[in-house]
Amino acid sequence: MSKQVAVILSGCGVQDGSEIYETTLTLLRLDQLGIGYRCFAPDIDQHDVVDHRSGEAAEERRNVLVESARLARGEISPLAELEADEFDAVILPGGFGAAKNLSNFAEAGADMVIHEELVGAMAEFHEDRKPIGLMCIAPVMVPRLLGPGIAVTIGHDPGVAGAISSMGGLHRSCGVEDIVVDFDNRVVTTPAYMLATRLGEAATGIFKLVDRIDEMMDL
Repeated sequence: MSKQVAVILSGCGVQDGSEIYETTLTLLRLDQLGIGYRCFAPDIDQHDVVDHRSGEAAEERRNVLVESARLARGEISPLAELEADEFDAVILPGGFGAAKNLSNFAEAGADMVIHEELVGAMAEFHEDRKPIGLMCIAPVMVPRLLGPGIAVTIGHDPGVAGAISSMGGLHRSCGVEDIVVDFDNRVVTTPAYMLATRLGEAATGIFKLVDRIDEMMDL
């Protein structure tokens, strides 16, 4: 496998970490295309822990890296160890971990702060003009991560789209099975479970995102 993609996770589970289906579909498509990947996550406490059966907060603490290892079958490294020069692209699945652990968007909205290790890693990919893929809620971080004027989508949620615009980003409405590509900045986004009601819907958009990342790695 000559191409290598870094996949950045934020826990395990849609309510407090990485969305499991989005992550699995991303890894599946990479494997189908013969692209190597390595997973990373910050070695920090989760913002909160949610009982995914009841939707209520649980009185316990969990570590983002340890929980992300569940998705990666143990094959995962701390985000601090991610070196952009070892990879050809980077992809961030969604889930509320992106808005709680990788950033504090869930609490602060457009005033959010991004986890510093993520800022450093993404800056290197962006400066090297390596393709960057984000899905679900993760694209809301793009204006803070990569700068203003970059076209992204989270679907068509007016509140989140408004936050992107207020931070200097360019939001483009998009259907669940499609993608938005900013060719100048080499950023690809898809709504995934911001809109998906079925696994197949999410898969169509996520596969298109990974396919476009694959194409852009050749350019």
